[in-house]
Amino acid sequence: MLRHYGSIEAGPFFFPPGMRRDDLPRDRRHCIAQAGLAYADRMMGVNKSVSGWVRLLALVCLLATLPAAPLSAQVTAPHQAEVEIRTPAPPRPTIGSDWARHLGYELHVTNFYAGTGALRLKRVSIFADRATIPIATFSGAALRALLSPNGDDPPGTGDIVIAGGARVVLFVWLTEPASAPRAAYLRHSVEFETKDGKVEVANDVRVAIDNRPPVRIGPPLTGGPWLAGEGPGNHVSHHWGGVVAIDGQVTIPQRFAIDWFGLDATGHVARVPRDRLAASSDADWVGFGADVLAVGDGVVRDARDGVADGTPLAPQSQPDDLTSRSLYGNFVVIEIAPGVFAHYAHLRNGSVKVHAGDRVGRGAVIGALGQTGQAGGPHLHFHISDRMTFEGSEGLPFVIDGVTRLGSAGIDDTLDPRIKVNVGKARPEKAPSWLPLDGDLVTFVRQGPDSAPDSAPPRRRRGVAQHQ
Repeated sequence: MLRHYGSIEAGPFFFPPGMRRDDLPRDRRHCIAQAGLAYADRMMGVNKSVSGWVRLLALVCLLATLPAAPLSAQVTAPHQAEVEIRTPAPPRPTIGSDWARHLGYELHVTNFYAGTGALRLKRVSIFADRATIPIATFSGAALRALLSPNGDDPPGTGDIVIAGGARVVLFVWLTEPASAPRAAYLRHSVEFETKDGKVEVANDVRVAIDNRPPVRIGPPLTGGPWLAGEGPGNHVSHHWGGVVAIDGQVTIPQRFAIDWFGLDATGHVARVPRDRLAASSDADWVGFGADVLAVGDGVVRDARDGVADGTPLAPQSQPDDLTSRSLYGNFVVIEIAPGVFAHYAHLRNGSVKVHAGDRVGRGAVIGALGQTGQAGGPHLHFHISDRMTFEGSEGLPFVIDGVTRLGSAGIDDTLDPRIKVNVGKARPEKAPSWLPLDGDLVTFVRQGPDSAPDSAPPRRRRGVAQHQ
């Protein structure tokens, strides 16, 4: 009978792959053989009640033959990381000039307890919803590149070290096809290493996705070409990388801000050689004096005029406070929807055509491009945020109607006439509106009425200065 059922004794029912009967000690072979005999007897109807104990006997005998893994080879679950990780502003998917969908957000990572000691940030993996395969993983140099040089720990070559009680901010820019399914949230697995070399992991760190459409606006300028300087997707810029801590809040007002520089037909910002830029005047810069347009119907909530135009590339003094009046020079802020504010800064002295309380229509001229406030050269600073003030506001993504991409360039190249800038031809657009990304060269088609704001009496609001 045993001969007939020899495959049961020495087969896969009792032995794992790669193990033979002769590999076992004699007493273990006998134990397995007895179990095989009993099982065979049950199969032949000798004893139908032995199934459970036969399997148990076989398992016990088999486990007794397997050597114990050395302690060094045993795997233990990583320890929980005693950290706080949060995202102040949830990402809002937005189609960019590359026709892909982008999510830009920040992870504030705090080594919460001072007594914990320094933690080394080793890896960040990001998952969509309940997916088990990450859509992005950052480690080594790629992880360190998520830091902004505007912070206390600029990008370098070593690990990101977070002292006890300290915080770092990671700037995440995810890109996916526009047709990809939309996720409801992102999950993060964040891995650390302690000073003793132990691994700690913060698992299931969730960030909700704001799947509302981005703010849709008209062009802030007309014609072109224009350069989107320090634009969206560039976390090392002074815009997205400019974290503002004021009055108990940490925000990024300029998360999607753009500095618009006018270009000539060759793709350069000024009509003088690079080595003479410091001696140039505002009139030497191509965009100076260009009309600035309302990007939507709305009400002017704040405005100022009367600040003198500056000198290109002159040293800038550091403001005592971070407010619209200390940074913007001459400016206009328009509420184009409830809780949605368009900010225009550095307008030309004497050009501001509106006052707080005025109603404006999309496409109306509200001022002219200049160089006032914290500006190193003539350009229009533009961004959308959720408050009329600079401080305490969060930058919002937007898409622009009537925009066409011509190519891309770096600001340094556009400053030097000796460097060729490829200003291409207008491409056929696949999307009716999109977010210009850092370095884009674009043209605008004017949208809406060509009219000045109505002459109704300004709607004054307490605490809002008028051209001051």
